Amino acid sequence: MIATVLMGGVLGLGLFLLFCALFPARPGLITRLSALDSARAGGDAPRTVLISPEEQASPFRLALGARLAGFYASRGWELRSIRADLALLGRSFEGFLATKILLAVSGLLSFPLIVGWMAVMGWGVSPQIPLWAALAVALVFFVLPDIQIRRDAAIRREDFRHAVGAFLDLVAMNLAGGRGVPEALMTAVSVGSPASSPAGGMGAPSGTNWAMERIREALASARIVGITPWQALGQLGDEINVDELRDLSAALGLVADDGAKVRASLTARAATLRRRELAELEGKAGERSQKMLVAQLLLCAGFVLFLSFPAAMKMLGS
Repeated sequence: MIATVLMGGVLGLGLFLLFCALFPARPGLITRLSALDSARAGGDAPRTVLISPEEQASPFRLALGARLAGFYASRGWELRSIRADLALLGRSFEGFLATKILLAVSGLLSFPLIVGWMAVMGWGVSPQIPLWAALAVALVFFVLPDIQIRRDAAIRREDFRHAVGAFLDLVAMNLAGGRGVPEALMTAVSVGSPASSPAGGMGAPSGTNWAMERIREALASARIVGITPWQALGQLGDEINVDELRDLSAALGLVADDGAKVRASLTARAATLRRRELAELEGKAGERSQKMLVAQLLLCAGFVLFLSFPAAMKMLGS
């Protein structure tokens, strides 16, 4: 029965691939509407990719990822949250999709290994158990990259918000010194991410200097593309899903001609970010304190059971 099911699955997969090759999918309605909106908004500020992927992948992996990305795009599956997390981590969407598929396939390969091991051990277990186990492993492997990306992106996004608070303070200080908004932005980010710093690379695992480097590259790209620095900050905020950058872009776009109001607004925003960060740190500290308290209570309970167990056994035995 298992062989029949496997043969039917392989035949169905072959027919599905043949149908996809003969009748390729047309772009979905969401994709067409997005393209129409982009074409109608041609007079707006041009957009450019502000963060390029840093990972190195094999040609096979890149080709597989490109095919999967085209499949997602043809059906209007944008996955904006995952794309923002990948952009923040400096990874490509194509490589991410290829990793998911390859891990799922490797999970399916555990089926013949388990069956062979059971045959060698001489266990007369039905092949259905290894089959379902392999499918479960493939499903777990398919979901693992999403969990890892979201976890790493949450840590880096928190560091980025901390860097944005420091960046706002530096911009406010430069505005108080008499500089204009574009000059204050470039000077502040140059102070925060010196080119000679060894930790200023985009792949720096810790610290906030890498975040300043991202902002500096976005502002430098604004000069090349021909947009204002606050528009570049807004595009960077959209790309990596950081609300603080989008709010900063909107504030600078509204009051760019009034330095005093800009300075007061930036100072208030920086103070708000610091208060929010302190509140989050206090919440995490309280949560960890509660976890430590629970661990201590469990340890005390185990110690009490260890002391009372011999007496209880002696009383029951007598």
